[in-house]
Amino acid sequence: MKQKNAIQAAAANHIRNNSSIYIFITVLFLMGVIFGAVIVNSLSFTQKEDLFYYLSQFFGQVSLGKIAASPEMFIQSLSHNVKYIGVMWILGVSIIGLPIILLLLFLKGMVVGFTVGFLVNQMGWNGLLLSFVAILPQNIIVIPVFILIAVLSVSLSIKLIKRVFIKQLREPLKPVLIGYFGALAAAIIFLTAAGAMEAYVSPVLMKNAVSLLAK
Repeated sequence: MKQKNAIQAAAANHIRNNSSIYIFITVLFLMGVIFGAVIVNSLSFTQKEDLFYYLSQFFGQVSLGKIAASPEMFIQSLSHNVKYIGVMWILGVSIIGLPIILLLLFLKGMVVGFTVGFLVNQMGWNGLLLSFVAILPQNIIVIPVFILIAVLSVSLSIKLIKRVFIKQLREPLKPVLIGYFGALAAAIIFLTAAGAMEAYVSPVLMKNAVSLLAK
């Protein structure tokens, strides 16, 4: 019980100390989502038709159960997400990595926004339903993990900048780095759960949704 309270206190203290970074990172991600959705409207009719054709082919394969095997999909999903946060994590310990971390998070939001925006633009309410079953389940876990790693990376990068250039930071870095490693390990565990959801849950939901919409 005491350990649980200590963890909760540490988490609350972390959020309080980094509240401004959390707000900035969340807003940046949402801007990426909005920008991705806006890009859909800038596509030409031919580009939309070509994308929708491939999308229709994919949903046809889903309805027939002809999609990648779940273990293969799980490995691909986990590998992609771990590499993505791994890059942000590494950039956090480099002084010059700060703008790239922000760019990577913005791009992640843009991809999510474009995907959902395209489905809704082409299929209306049916596209929104498919977004819920195909994109939402795993991203309930993935997006908070990405935001957390981005916040920790930005926070550490700022501390290093202050330590090197402004000489304002006297906090020892060892506990910060230990926590930084711990956060990466925890993130990988959560991304493993997200990968399992994307590989084993989302395809079933998608197949049922496509079958329902085809009636």
